[in-house]
Amino acid sequence: MQIRDFVVFALVGLGYIHTGELLAEEVSSRYSVDTSVAADQELGMQVPLGFRATVFADIAGYGRHITVRDDGVVYYALTVRLGRGSNMGIVAMMDTDKDGVADVIERFATDIPGTALQFHDGHLYYGSKTEVYRFAFEGDEIVPSAVPSIVVGGFPEQRLHEAKTFAIDDDHNIYVNVGAPSNACMEEFRTRGSPGQNPCPHSEVQAGVWRFDADEVDQRQGVHGSQFASGIRNAMAIEWSAVHQRLYFLTHGRDALFALYPEYFTVEESAELPAEEMHILSENGNYGWPFTYYDHYQNKRILAPEYGGDGTKGVESNLYEEPIASFPGHWAPNDMMFYTGEQFPARFRDGAFIVFHGSWNRAPLPQEGYKVVFVPFDGAVPGRDWEVFADGFKGADVLEAPGDAVHRPTGIAQGPDGELYISSTVSGRVWRVEYTGN
Repeated sequence: MQIRDFVVFALVGLGYIHTGELLAEEVSSRYSVDTSVAADQELGMQVPLGFRATVFADIAGYGRHITVRDDGVVYYALTVRLGRGSNMGIVAMMDTDKDGVADVIERFATDIPGTALQFHDGHLYYGSKTEVYRFAFEGDEIVPSAVPSIVVGGFPEQRLHEAKTFAIDDDHNIYVNVGAPSNACMEEFRTRGSPGQNPCPHSEVQAGVWRFDADEVDQRQGVHGSQFASGIRNAMAIEWSAVHQRLYFLTHGRDALFALYPEYFTVEESAELPAEEMHILSENGNYGWPFTYYDHYQNKRILAPEYGGDGTKGVESNLYEEPIASFPGHWAPNDMMFYTGEQFPARFRDGAFIVFHGSWNRAPLPQEGYKVVFVPFDGAVPGRDWEVFADGFKGADVLEAPGDAVHRPTGIAQGPDGELYISSTVSGRVWRVEYTGN
């Protein structure tokens, strides 16, 4: 060990500095997954040294996001998907004997397929494909006995990007993601050479984030609330940070650059592009879809080929919002959260965990993503480079098709003691992650 390294780690041990103040490469080596060590296939995930992951529950169904009540009850959303059965609704899970495994498992709202879950003022909010509901609880019941209310409805039915994820801020506003029902707003859906529509008709009620009153019920899109931001293909991962006092989101980037425009893109370029973008969500902000995409290799926003681009033409930087961070293409960011607990080391405080569901369209290259990353923050924006916090979900070193994945991480939530819960889509598994220091 070098003298400098000895001094740094001694100061950490004495409490004079926190691990968050170490150099990025030192922190990364300490709190990133060690890929040289094989993942535990039975557990189905791998975490950094000093952390412990255990199986909290295995649930039958196509799982989505999770949330945790103040008393530690975990709620897990199920939706329906072709070939994945008909289980849907919400699963309530409780560990009454404190052994880290759910021993009480109950289901409700089994007629509502949904994705997003969040508590607000004692109510459980639940985003389906066309509504956002809220459930009231009596006392300490884990399954609500009352019929749910519709907070916002009237969203259009659509086949693609229909999940209504949302975030609620400190002023009781709810921001609902209304995804675009297409890849790039082409005149003919996913047809080689078909031009993009201008204006894009999806932008009227879709392809953006809408703001409503979280405390009101029976609101309808187009009658109540307003479009808060536009040009967003699908903000599956959206979150309010009370510490940073900002809204953040990650959007799913467009697909099929080579399939639709082989004259401009190779199969390798199409597999790697465009970036998955992380943004601060701003009122009246325009984030560029469908006219542009962000190229993380050229570090600039590129004009989409449906609108005259050739893979190199940029756009004026003041027309669209720039990402505060970018990630590899087609990793599919599905959820995010800001860590506010004290159970993990101090460097994790107020940073973001992002869940990447994994790609389906990188062929002939291997599919990628399928991991949880951590992004340290410096104030309200990312500081150092992100690092892989959890991996090993897909169950293979090389994955050729997403259907071969054992697990696909999709949701994340913080427990009352600072522990994390991570959910999987295809397997219905929920893991519990804690810091042990060993």
